[in-house]
Amino acid sequence: MPRAVREQQMLDAAVRTFGQRGYRAASMDEIAELAGVSKPLVYLYLNSKEELFSACIRREAAALVAAVRDGASGAAVAGETADRQLWDGLRAFFSHTAERPDGWAVLHSQARTQGEPFAAEIAAMREEIVAFVTSLIADAARSAHGDPSLPDREVAGLAQALVGAAESLAGWANTDGSVSAKEAAATLMNFAWAGLGGLMEGRRWAPA
Repeated sequence: MPRAVREQQMLDAAVRTFGQRGYRAASMDEIAELAGVSKPLVYLYLNSKEELFSACIRREAAALVAAVRDGASGAAVAGETADRQLWDGLRAFFSHTAERPDGWAVLHSQARTQGEPFAAEIAAMREEIVAFVTSLIADAARSAHGDPSLPDREVAGLAQALVGAAESLAGWANTDGSVSAKEAAATLMNFAWAGLGGLMEGRRWAPA
């Protein structure tokens, strides 16, 4: 079997094991057995448990970012508005996390709690998604105003809040099988876009 194919099998087994059992509890013996290979072969390909976990994080992070970008980019190519692009991106995000719950557990639950260098891998993924969402919000502001009134710092803060809400909502949706990706995306759009729309029309909340 080609090395690349065998390595993906090992990563599949590792993601499933890390996602379901957690990084600390997962064993290389269990991963090797699930992958149908010997433990020495896992070490030969991926050197250590730490490097195997890092490889899982990188693969799952790249797949998630690609899913979100592809979802939103499809709407952009079709000439859709920024809110539709965000909607399609969110649907892609929630669909991906629902279809790959073990991968999402690795990214959202495991990697964040194991210290460096794993936390840095997640931070890099999150920064990429936040930058993408920031550009969508900025595009929406430009669509609403020829000269956007939202400061860059405020746009960046809104993107951080939106991504954080999506992460929390995915964690909740994945524990409730009755919540579809479309419903989760609609919940977040209803929560966020009405407020964003008000901001873009100059309506701001302020304490009395």
